[in-house]
This record gives sequence, structure tokens and C-alpha cells, in this order.
Amino acid sequence: MMKGFNIQQMMKQAQQMQKKMEDAQEELKNIQVTGESGGGVISVVFNGKNEFLSIKIKPEAINPDNPESVDTDTIEMLEDLLTGALKDANQKVSGLIEAKMGSVTGGMNIPGLF
Repeated sequence: MMKGFNIQQMMKQAQQMQKKMEDAQEELKNIQVTGESGGGVISVVFNGKNEFLSIKIKPEAINPDNPESVDTDTIEMLEDLLTGALKDANQKVSGLIEAKMGSVTGGMNIPGLF
């Protein structure tokens, strides 16, 4: 007699894999990675899902010869403008990925794929 495959076992494994993928996605979302340039005068923070979180700019990045001349309001305004632009670009890329993957998967939502 031939051993048939067990559909219940396969479904259970698929559910376990889906749970592991969801857990991995959540872990990645909670990881923070900082990138720096100019010897640390500008730093950006992303999470493990490559989503932009924040930017910090030191006065030296704006006026290296006289950083004391740069007021906090100017820095905060620049950080806010850059944060808005980066988040906007990030959302647009996410939308493009979702649309592209949706056309590939026929609209099926496959957890962890995007």
C-alpha cells in the first residue's frame, strides 16, 4: 500500500511557517539600524524592514566653519522636511512593491512576501 501524503500535516506545517514568518517580520520591524555620514554629522535610522524612521543633523553639517551660528529651530525644520520627504518616498516604494507583487501573486496576500 502506498503512503499518501497527509494534507492535515501539510496545513499544520504551512500554519507554523506562516507564524514564523509573522514573528520574523515583527522582529525586523523592532530592529533599528543607524547609518551615518560626514563623520556622524548626519545620521538616519531605519528599521529592519527598511522603513525610514528618523534623521538627525548636527550644526556642523549646515555650517562647518561656525556651527554655533546654527539655531535649533533651523535644524529641527530641516530634519522635519527631510523626514517627510524620506517617508513619502518610502511609502511610494512600498506601494510599487505591493502593486508589482500583487500582479505576480494574482492579488493573493502571501504573508511575509512584502
